[in-house]
Amino acid sequence: MEQMRRPRLGEFVIESLVKVAGLSSIGFVVLIFFFLLREGVPVFFEVELTNLFSTRWYPTFGLFGTLPLILGSALVTLSAIAIALPLGVVTAVFVREVAPHWAREILKPMIEVLAGIPSVVLGFFGMTLLAPVVRRMLGMPTGLTALTGALILAYMSLPTIISVAEDALDAVPKSYRDAGLALGATQWQTIWRVVVPAARSGIVTAVMLGMGRAIGETMAVMMVTGNAARMPLTLDSLFRPVRTMTATIAAEMGEVAEGSVHYHALFGIGIILFVITFILNLTAAATIFKKRRRGGLR
Repeated sequence: MEQMRRPRLGEFVIESLVKVAGLSSIGFVVLIFFFLLREGVPVFFEVELTNLFSTRWYPTFGLFGTLPLILGSALVTLSAIAIALPLGVVTAVFVREVAPHWAREILKPMIEVLAGIPSVVLGFFGMTLLAPVVRRMLGMPTGLTALTGALILAYMSLPTIISVAEDALDAVPKSYRDAGLALGATQWQTIWRVVVPAARSGIVTAVMLGMGRAIGETMAVMMVTGNAARMPLTLDSLFRPVRTMTATIAAEMGEVAEGSVHYHALFGIGIILFVITFILNLTAAATIFKKRRRGGLR
């Protein structure tokens, strides 16, 4: 009897720890969100909406326009995804469909290791090496531009996009490949017209997760984008300095008085960023759920 009770007791303890860990992760996210609401909601009562969503961010003069920050984040993030998406998908296709088994076993861990490089290291690399190259090639007065930030964020998003897209390609049944080859298609025709379309939902998920990774980055972006709170609406905005929401919070939070309007405005930016990131992750999770449900129905 004692020998039977001990395994049951150990199983009960392990199950309880797993439940506590799972509920704790959800609880932490909820607490963070409520903390943001408590500190950020007052700005919507202290500052007029026409001021809060205007085009000028000068807190010293009472101007809290968040549009330059939102559009700056959107410009850098979308540009980074536009660069990382084709590179990530092509790399995932090479790793899964073309590379031999021994090369795949080497490439996959190397790609995953890239995600562990600290963002401040990449920011320093972009500021000291990449920015001068951009300045010389484009003939700009400074290399700290939205393009430089997009290149760094594209590099940082690549491991996520490659890993998720490679898993999506791996999930495509082998019968799809055999059917394409049996109909007379070449290997490349089978890959691009059969395998990749079949993994489309997984690739979209990879893009969503990569976008969430890019839009939430702080240090690297703050170091290489120039931090100019200007409206990026001109055709050459990609080649000019911009400021993102994350860089604004990181640069100004340590200098504001607690409880001031500026303090609440920074938390208001955090709420906007939290909501955008949550929507991106929720969309990615919904895409995965639909894919699994369709697979189960089949």
